[in-house]
Amino acid sequence: MGRAVAEAALGRGWDVTVFHRGRHAPTAGVRSLHGDRTAPDGLAALGGAEGDWDAVVDTWSAAPHVVRDSARLLRDRAGRYAYVSSSSVYTWPRAAGADEDAPVVEGAAADAGQTDYARDKRGGELAAVEAFGADRSLLVRAGLILGPYENVGRLPWWLTRVARGGPVLAPGPRDLALQYIDVRDLAEWILDGVERGSSGPYNLVGPQGHATMGTLLDACAQVTGSTAELRWTDPDVILDAGIEPWLHLPVWLPPDSEAHGAMHAADVSRALATGLHCRPVEQTVTDTWTWLQSIGGTAPHRPDRPPVGLDPELEAKVLANSRSVR
Repeated sequence: MGRAVAEAALGRGWDVTVFHRGRHAPTAGVRSLHGDRTAPDGLAALGGAEGDWDAVVDTWSAAPHVVRDSARLLRDRAGRYAYVSSSSVYTWPRAAGADEDAPVVEGAAADAGQTDYARDKRGGELAAVEAFGADRSLLVRAGLILGPYENVGRLPWWLTRVARGGPVLAPGPRDLALQYIDVRDLAEWILDGVERGSSGPYNLVGPQGHATMGTLLDACAQVTGSTAELRWTDPDVILDAGIEPWLHLPVWLPPDSEAHGAMHAADVSRALATGLHCRPVEQTVTDTWTWLQSIGGTAPHRPDRPPVGLDPELEAKVLANSRSVR
């Protein structure tokens, strides 16, 4: 997310400062400041930097007090604070069709240490609002994020699996609606938001039905040039085999389940009304494959996230004992 925001801002001709630990090379053209936000005096380089900023974009995902400290440091030097939060802040399970007024998790605090992802993200929201006020803080409640440089492995796994060919267990139904956001579309919306002075919470994910399991996997087959046979399989067969949705079959959640309603059926009318644009699924898949090929075919993986994907032996066993469905 940080890379996408920096590249999008540079593309607009903006002056960009990136504050980071120095573990990865920043995007060419940015002003680079080094520091560890979790360490004592870790914000020294940021605090000592000359100048002010029109806006801050913060993607932090752990202890909320880290957001609190950064936001307090910058509240008199920056115009607006955009915090990239998550749809996970909503009380689980979020009802299908819920908007930004849905209840959020309890027990979160701006000054808290690291607890769990949902409360950490909600605490980060509270920290941003505490420092900048409700009128100068933008809370970006992102859903599933896909696109180039993904380091969780969801779309890269599907691409490499389809590219391998042969019969592919395709979780049905084929027309199952998905909601995700291309990281670059998310970045552009955030920059538009800070430019127009948006504030408050926004659900940020594509409209339901922008993609389906069918269009996603068809695009994987097309871009990889694979002759793989997509065998659409009944959800009950998949679940009865002990296959875990989302983890073993990334992106997929059973239709009519609480999880599908929570993750793939959000109300995003507020974001759409403020100019959210979502590129075609084929473009997201193509660009992700191009990036994956450019780095040798193996995507980087965050060490704090479990590996995703289905064991080939289990896949073959399920396919051998089931009939395909549409």
